[in-house]
Amino acid sequence: MDHGGGRRGVRILSAVPAKHTLFLEPPCANTARGARFAVIPVPYEKSTSYGHGTANGPEAVLAASAQLELWDEELRAETWKRGIYTAPAVNCKGPVETVFKRIEDVARGFAQKGPLPFFIGGEHSITQALYKPFLEQNPGMNILHFDAHADLRESYEGSKRSHACAMYPASLECKIVQFGIRSVAPEEMSRTNSGNVQTFFAHEHRDSAKLAKKILGELGGKVYLSLDVDGLDPSVMPGTGTPQPGGLGWYETLDILRAVCMKKKIVAVDVVEVSPQKHSSISEFAAAKLIYRLMGYLSSKK
Repeated sequence: MDHGGGRRGVRILSAVPAKHTLFLEPPCANTARGARFAVIPVPYEKSTSYGHGTANGPEAVLAASAQLELWDEELRAETWKRGIYTAPAVNCKGPVETVFKRIEDVARGFAQKGPLPFFIGGEHSITQALYKPFLEQNPGMNILHFDAHADLRESYEGSKRSHACAMYPASLECKIVQFGIRSVAPEEMSRTNSGNVQTFFAHEHRDSAKLAKKILGELGGKVYLSLDVDGLDPSVMPGTGTPQPGGLGWYETLDILRAVCMKKKIVAVDVVEVSPQKHSSISEFAAAKLIYRLMGYLSSKK
């Protein structure tokens, strides 16, 4: 008996044979033609510094998505009917700079044409490669950064491509609005609420309705969403590499993201840092539902 937790017992099949796992498989077919959204796995993991396993995150999220109900109870719609294409995973093997160039090239293809992309990481460092093509195509673009960590280090443990540096390059090129932040290194403090960076610390902004209004006031018209799942509280998202207490709850997070999706033009989304746990699928399921819900918000926008 299905008690409402998902499409239990569903066989993972597709009307169109696929060589890789598809988001919501079934019923989504592996074609980009006519699709409103694209899901692109980016299983990169190189610089994780506490928990490990983010390379397994994209595949786990795709597998968990098969258990999502196709009917969105909040939006009262079947978002999948808008068309969701799942691309093959980006090849993340090889030297760091080679991989980052490969990720950037894939992102550039989606920035120039095609469905609105949702990139699934992998560690957060991939955002360094992902945002650039969208900024090129959308001058004046801002980044809305949801995270427990500021990620504004110039270098960490000898690498500028670290997850701890995910936002630093972008902070030199475009405005970044951060929320959920509750872990900041001393060398990052001078970069928060300075230059191109507007930081909303979690302990100072506990009213999500007021926070949503402040975020909307700071953002320009075109927005890239970079969502590190550890922005959510560990009670919602336990499977992540560097969890921090005091994160936003599920509905508070959705309230903010819905407001942004309704008021701004979203050009791309990345959802990163899912690290699957051996005896629990909570995190990958929550990430899959977050992605599907964001697609629903964007589909319902008038």
